Amino acid sequence: MSLLDDVAERDGWRCWVCDEPVDPDMSVNDSRGPSVDSRTADRKAKVAERLAHRGCNTRKGAVAAVIPWPDRLHVAEPAPLITVAGRLERKGGREVVARCPTGPDAREAADWLVDRFSRLAPGLPVTATVEAGGGQFLVVLATGRR
Repeated sequence: MSLLDDVAERDGWRCWVCDEPVDPDMSVNDSRGPSVDSRTADRKAKVAERLAHRGCNTRKGAVAAVIPWPDRLHVAEPAPLITVAGRLERKGGREVVARCPTGPDAREAADWLVDRFSRLAPGLPVTATVEAGGGQFLVVLATGRR
């Protein structure tokens, strides 16, 4: 098996940038085709190579990659997830990543974050909690390390 196949199998044929499926039969020269990407310039990252669509990989080279929050989530001031993942990988602990108007909105965001981080940072087990305060609900990601 090639490096591309190894990385793709490990990542479940999902693009780490956009979280959409990658078609293994698509040409590697097509913008939706598979490519191997170095997720971060941080040499301490637990996973050096990740699967990305060719187009996502190319765009990421021109500008910093941004992991989008889904439009269906009702969040205010969502944190940049790549930055959050990097800090939690390096330092552990906990970080407030969004504010939500209702408890159910916050729980939905928390559930999405745990699922998304399982692919964004597969070696980093995170939990998400919801904390009420000041008439809003905070979504907090945490690792077991402090």
